[in-house]
Amino acid sequence: MSSLKIKLKRVYEAPADDDGARILVERLWPRGQTKASVAADHWIRDIAPSPELRTWFGHRVERWEEFCERYHAELDNNDTALETLKRLCAGQSVTFLFAAKDVERNGAVALRDYLLARS
Repeated sequence: MSSLKIKLKRVYEAPADDDGARILVERLWPRGQTKASVAADHWIRDIAPSPELRTWFGHRVERWEEFCERYHAELDNNDTALETLKRLCAGQSVTFLFAAKDVERNGAVALRDYLLARS
C-alpha cells in the first residue's frame, strides 16, 4: 500500500475527478447528506472507531494522541474490515471521506496514518 496515495476529504466537499475510489470511513451516515451528495463508491462502517472510543474522544484536541493509540489498537484487532479496505485500495487512488469539522484530527487521518505506517 506504500505506493498508494490516500487522500482525505470532508464528505461535504464536492467530488473531484482525481478522487479515485471514494470510501466513506464513518460508522454513521453523515447528517443531512444524501447518497448522491456523498457519492461514495464504498462505505466501510466497521473500519471506523468504536462508538465508545468516538464518544470518549469527543474531538477534544488534548485527547488526540491517545485517541490514535486506542484506535490503532482497535484496528490491530479488526482484520475483516482492514482486509476489505486493503482490497478496495489495491492498485488505485482512493479518497477517505469523513464528516468531522477538524480536518487534522479525525478518524480518517488516524486510519490513513495507521495504513501508511504499516505498508
